[in-house]
Amino acid sequence: MNAMTTALTPKPSALDLDPDGLTELVTTIGQPRYRAQQVMRWLYRGVRSFDEMTDLPKPLRTALAERIAASSLKPSRSSRSSDGVTTKVLFHLGDGALVESVHMRHAGARNKVRTTICVSSQAGCAYGCAFCATGQGGYGRNLTSGEILEQILFFLREEEGQTDALPLPANSRPVTNIVFMGMGEPFANYDNVMQSIRALNAPWGLGLGARHITVSTVGLVPQIHQFTAEPLQIGLAISLHAPNDELRDSIMPVNRKYSLAELMPACREYVAATGRRITFEYVLLAGVNDADEQALELARLLRGLLCHVNLIPMNPTASSLFVRPSGERMRTFAEVLDLAGIPVTLRDTQGGDIQAACGQLRTSAQRLVPD
Repeated sequence: MNAMTTALTPKPSALDLDPDGLTELVTTIGQPRYRAQQVMRWLYRGVRSFDEMTDLPKPLRTALAERIAASSLKPSRSSRSSDGVTTKVLFHLGDGALVESVHMRHAGARNKVRTTICVSSQAGCAYGCAFCATGQGGYGRNLTSGEILEQILFFLREEEGQTDALPLPANSRPVTNIVFMGMGEPFANYDNVMQSIRALNAPWGLGLGARHITVSTVGLVPQIHQFTAEPLQIGLAISLHAPNDELRDSIMPVNRKYSLAELMPACREYVAATGRRITFEYVLLAGVNDADEQALELARLLRGLLCHVNLIPMNPTASSLFVRPSGERMRTFAEVLDLAGIPVTLRDTQGGDIQAACGQLRTSAQRLVPD
């Protein structure tokens, strides 16, 4: 039986509950309301078992464990890059579904170490981008907000050097950025993603500033409009990967539903309404979208828009039909954009030696699971 379809009925994650939901549960059990605040503090300090919540009465811990799971995420496989700065973990969820998360350390301003956690929002993806390992692996289901949050808490424990049996130190926040750029399409799981972001931002959660959180989408236009109206100052990234509809249609099926003629006005409306810059992600595919003419076309498409282009070298998979351009070709593409006045960064290939691109570790693991 495939791990994605294992028929399990796991308990809901405790992290799916906000303070009101947890208070309702605690009072239903017959405990005073303030106990919910104690439980919430333990959860966001990284505790994985109710037994570790030592200031709670034993009957409450037992009752909670019967109804909800303090942790439903089980690490299955972990890889660290040869330079030690990127760690990727494959997780089993409570129903056997597989998801991946990536933790990256990089130099920031004044030589301070910055840490970014890249989280998944779905088990698999239904959008089928031709160059993406996640799309090649198929779609399973949406993650709950708690399952999203657990990925982050796992790496927070690691960053602090904690074991699974120990809580994070109070007020410890050893992460600088959260990006929803892992497996899945975040805007296809909009409500759960936004619920997890509110918990990341809230004082009762992780207290992480909204400007340190970025959500990436393949271009679901209705949800971009919805996101524009959100009160939190969350970053937006668009997986673009082509400067025209014909090419984008061929590598990103979503473009046949939401073409550039719809997507780009939605992006301009977002910038006008929020004053925030959009990041456009552009995976460079040799002989497909990496010509100078396509760089000029991309510059024309983005002209006048407050934005930044992240050029991403293709991270090939075993079954991929695409290859990475040469370093010289990628640098030239970036130079064309720069000369045209488009802010651009050519990303390094951090984590390439550990299959850090979305879906690669999951895909290799699925090959080991008999049908």
